[in-house]
Amino acid sequence: MSERRIMIAGTGSGVGKTTLTIGLMSALQSRGYTVQGFKCGPDYIDPTYHSAVTGRTSRNLDSWMMKDEAVKEIARRGSAGADLSIIEGVMGFYDGKDPRSDAGSTAEISVITQSPVLLVVNCASMARSAAAIVKGFQSLSEEVNIAGVIANRVGSKGHYKLVKTAIEQECGVPVIGYLERNDDLNIPERHLGLIPSIERGDLDSFFEKLGTLIEQTIDLDRLMELAETSVMDGGIEPSIFQKRENPSIKLAVAKDAAFNFYYQENLELLESYGAKVQFFSPLNGEKVPADAEALYLGGGFPEEFAKELAGNKEVKQSVKEAIAAGLPTLAECGGFMYLTEELQTTDGKCYPMAGIIPGRVVMQNKRAALGYREITGKPGNFLLEDGQTAKGHEFHYSTYHSDQDVPYAYKTKGMRGSKDEGCMMGNLIAGYTHFHFASFPQMAQNWIKQCLERKQYV
Repeated sequence: MSERRIMIAGTGSGVGKTTLTIGLMSALQSRGYTVQGFKCGPDYIDPTYHSAVTGRTSRNLDSWMMKDEAVKEIARRGSAGADLSIIEGVMGFYDGKDPRSDAGSTAEISVITQSPVLLVVNCASMARSAAAIVKGFQSLSEEVNIAGVIANRVGSKGHYKLVKTAIEQECGVPVIGYLERNDDLNIPERHLGLIPSIERGDLDSFFEKLGTLIEQTIDLDRLMELAETSVMDGGIEPSIFQKRENPSIKLAVAKDAAFNFYYQENLELLESYGAKVQFFSPLNGEKVPADAEALYLGGGFPEEFAKELAGNKEVKQSVKEAIAAGLPTLAECGGFMYLTEELQTTDGKCYPMAGIIPGRVVMQNKRAALGYREITGKPGNFLLEDGQTAKGHEFHYSTYHSDQDVPYAYKTKGMRGSKDEGCMMGNLIAGYTHFHFASFPQMAQNWIKQCLERKQYV
């Protein structure tokens, strides 16, 4: 038996992986194929593009945050019913947590998932030298399967032929197509306006244009041949997503343009333990559902909608009342920012937030934190009990300031050492860190357990 799966990898960041990935998805969808998207690493933005183009929820594969078996299981579950899975890499192919190994890299994920690799090479201002680049990527690891190459940013069809001839002669792999240098191919709305523009359909014409260009210069039939590979082995038995016989818990999840950063696996793991997810939109004036028994406020861009969020006083009051009533609550990054007393935007304006966590958040133009985190719970943390440890990441442009001492929720460990982080107030766990529940599935069990215990006394 076989299935189709392909990794789109780059020689480095900025070589055009996302543009090509979206274009390939669009072109293949137009041919009638059902395409499933995946993204290596903790990225929330690129999977949103994938989902918009394919109509299927894109999923993250991360070999640092998750064990190999979990990576395989997520890949297998996500691919069910698809004709082809396209996995977009992150950074350069071999770039990961440690410069001395492939740990956490796109290369490692390609090996774990047994995925053939299409290497994207920025061929601007070179010809035969492109072959040296590909040969170097081939020789660094004997485990990876670089099955083909796509030449990006070539100057002309003639330039492409030079590159193709050199690579195929010296490296023994096919070059299946190219994209010319074209400033119009830059992805619009890359960051803050992404969710609203996708919801309005503003990017549909761009996706179609990209797919049409891909169809003209990349051999999609050859891509489908290269993507054919063996059925992925291994995985977790029994599945970490198997349904448990737990009483149902009504989980309110904030989801709109301001709060939208959730790993699909987090929600599905919670559902496997009995959560019944109900989305609501604070941005659109929707209060926490009256029958909610748990609350999840994910990350996103509350700073972009600070005025609207500040003006929705009834929503803020409903959140405040829900947390005061003891609903077991997790607030990550943007959700954490929303629960503070005040948010100051980069123009210096201040907006009142929910006022649950004492202190204020200040936006800045300079990035405040970026990187993986090992997270160990503090005593009393219902998500991570008795020093249990999970993994996640931080990525934010704001800083938190408070004159009051609030108990820390957890200790985080990153490249620059360990520090106490987050806030813990009763059944509220909040902080900048984004958790990946598949790194420690018992987090979902702990959360539902806390909800069930609360129900006994309410």
